[in-house]
Amino acid sequence: MARLTAISGFGAKSAAIFLLELHGRRVLFDLGCALEAGPRPDLSAIGVVDAVLLSHAHIDHAGGLDRLDEVGAPLVYMTQRTAMALPHAISETQIRRLPERGHAQVAGLDLHVGRAGHAPGGIWFHLPTPAGGFVYSGDFSLESRSLPFDPFPAAASMVVDASYGDRDDLLATQATRIALAAAQGAVLPCPDAGRGPDMVMELRAQGLDVHACARIVAECATIMPARDLPPVVDMHTAHPRHVIVATGPNADHGLCAQLHTREGFRFIFSSHVPETSPAAAMIATGRAKWMGWNVHPRARDLIALLDLPELRQIMPAFVDPATAPTLCRTLGPKCITTPVMAV
Repeated sequence: MARLTAISGFGAKSAAIFLLELHGRRVLFDLGCALEAGPRPDLSAIGVVDAVLLSHAHIDHAGGLDRLDEVGAPLVYMTQRTAMALPHAISETQIRRLPERGHAQVAGLDLHVGRAGHAPGGIWFHLPTPAGGFVYSGDFSLESRSLPFDPFPAAASMVVDASYGDRDDLLATQATRIALAAAQGAVLPCPDAGRGPDMVMELRAQGLDVHACARIVAECATIMPARDLPPVVDMHTAHPRHVIVATGPNADHGLCAQLHTREGFRFIFSSHVPETSPAAAMIATGRAKWMGWNVHPRARDLIALLDLPELRQIMPAFVDPATAPTLCRTLGPKCITTPVMAV
């Protein structure tokens, strides 16, 4: 029987590191680092792996790639767009490209991938297993304007992004709320290779004149004609009355880190806020507010997976079950409550 072990990413919003042992092969799904300051995940129990499969380039999924030597220096499989956005440079000789949709062979295992709707180049993974197939989703979303989501294939076992737990607001509702709150000017922080273009498009649809940092404009340029790109602003040209989409999700880097030290700029954060981040301090002092912007599945999206006839067990990842009692109760006996499952 194949086995999936959550090294990190089970029971909390923590680094994504999952080990699959199948047909004598050992494969890691993601190799992230924690969003909070503190010790890095312990990799000592993993041993040598045959490959790392990277779902996308965000730090909690790819921030541990500088530690590849600790798991045997394996090849890392990812899409081209993920490779372009990595938080750590790794040798090109260690990278193997995957399609964003389709099939591939990895370490002798058959792999099926599809677009996850969360980040440019982000994908989910499916492998056939003796017990009916396995899906690992990393982060995913069904609501993005610019990032398509491909439905999961049939599988008996799944590890799925449950970051939002019981949260169930629609993105359309959230966008309307944020547009109202930002109408007189606000900085809207977002991660690199993430929700930036969606924020630009959604807030424009709400009637706002949206500006953006150079990084976000470059991301928009991959999906918009030049005539539709938002105006570029920097620390010298940004004005408190502007609606600004900028990188630095917790005001920890990019234009957001530069503007958070200047008077007059209001911030609306929408990502996970680490306790040790500048964003947490700004929210605590009332200088900023937090308002949700969906980039992960809502509770209804996870509950809908129960309708898949083949599904036998599901591990909700990146969430503390205590904060998601309704979701866990609804998933019922199919909900995995330990970090190890036979797949």
